[in-house]
Amino acid sequence: MHNYQELKIWQEGRKLVKEIYLISAGFPKEEMYGLTSQIRRAAVSVPSNIAEETGRASDVEFQRFLDFALGSLFELETQTILANDLEYLKTEDFERVSLMIKSLIKMIVKFKSIL
Repeated sequence: MHNYQELKIWQEGRKLVKEIYLISAGFPKEEMYGLTSQIRRAAVSVPSNIAEETGRASDVEFQRFLDFALGSLFELETQTILANDLEYLKTEDFERVSLMIKSLIKMIVKFKSIL
């Protein structure tokens, strides 16, 4: 069993959520129920999936939820690319978030390999 709050991947996931909420606040109001909502849900699901399975004893099940977190990161990456294409994001915001996403993907993949 893991204490999710001590996991670096969960901590970094929280930072990513905060960053996504801050940058998506500037999206057009007509996107509130579209891309804004989707991008925020994808971000929130990353640390949520990491936390959800830590209370169970099986590393196999935990790896499955880490896969869900990875899927959410790839979804989030696509959504930030689309937001950038639509010019909803400043270049520096897009680049910063892209680095955070890529870094977290690498961290989760590495964490999975040591379970």
